[in-house]
Amino acid sequence: MISISLCMIVKDEEAVLKRCLESVKDIVDEIIIVDTGSKDNTKNIAKEYTNKIYDFKWVDDFSKARNFSFSKATKEYILWLDADDVILEKDKEKFINLKENLNKDVDMVMMRYDISFDENGNSTFSYNRERLLKNNNGYKWVSPIHEVIMPYGNIIYTDIAISHKKEKKQYTKRNLKIFNKMLKEGIILDARQQFYYARELYYNSMYKKAIKEFDKFFSMDNAWIENKISACLDEYECYTLLNDEKNAIKTLLKSFEYDKPRASICCNIAKHFYLKNNFNTAIFWYKLATTLKPKIENGGFEILDYYDYIPYLGLCVCYDKLKNYTLANEYNEKVGKIRPNDNIYLNNKKYFGKILDIIN
Repeated sequence: MISISLCMIVKDEEAVLKRCLESVKDIVDEIIIVDTGSKDNTKNIAKEYTNKIYDFKWVDDFSKARNFSFSKATKEYILWLDADDVILEKDKEKFINLKENLNKDVDMVMMRYDISFDENGNSTFSYNRERLLKNNNGYKWVSPIHEVIMPYGNIIYTDIAISHKKEKKQYTKRNLKIFNKMLKEGIILDARQQFYYARELYYNSMYKKAIKEFDKFFSMDNAWIENKISACLDEYECYTLLNDEKNAIKTLLKSFEYDKPRASICCNIAKHFYLKNNFNTAIFWYKLATTLKPKIENGGFEILDYYDYIPYLGLCVCYDKLKNYTLANEYNEKVGKIRPNDNIYLNNKKYFGKILDIIN
């Protein structure tokens, strides 16, 4: 059995820290909390679980804080979590089994990061993260913002999920301020940083500037394909919000330069044609989306609803517009198999029930 150090950086997390630590306390052998300036009850909550609590002066650099937390780890492997992460019971069992049976030749374990959920608690948005790492193997966090550990060594992928249960709903300018500080200091952004900088501009409703920075990102030859495809979707949203329909659809089609179609791209192309009342073409793209399978092992961002729930709803609506109520109802029933308590599905079920009764 391996031993595990949990390493966390926190600030003002009294609302969620206890929930996180309760979910992981039976898995790890050591808990290290690095506080970057809490003014609430965070540190007192942490004391209920560990005496290894350290202060770290915040310097607008997440990597430095995380690397400091890693430097305090004494066990064979390091697990990192954010305070609003939680390990659900089904994943806790899998994690304990992994801990008991992991081959010590493994350097890095990738786990799913579930960050969005439907009304039944099923994940709708997942991607893989470097989650469990061999200590003393030289792993370091890089980049002051949207920090990452570059994967190397003997890496395995698991279906264990860390669930991100965010409580703070508001979006802040913190990340954008860090990027602006980097640029002011003359730091040249690498491809990954450029992608996230453009995305922060988009999130902060600076759409024209975001488009400019996304275009700069697209010109970078060393940019990761998954980020380029995500950037196509983000730039598409920017153009859409600027009511620039022509460039919006061009940006979606641009994604085909990088890889085969993704369900998210297909569904948004379908929406484009649906809004132009070209229902048969929309149907083609929605159907294509249903034939694709998510590959979260690629590490890209995957909104899982694009593979079934969204295209099934789209097909339901398109066939309804074409007055093919039988097919529309069939696709609505497919929606119901995925989300039986979904209000859209239930309302559609009543609607098609009445229409099909009249027809039959």
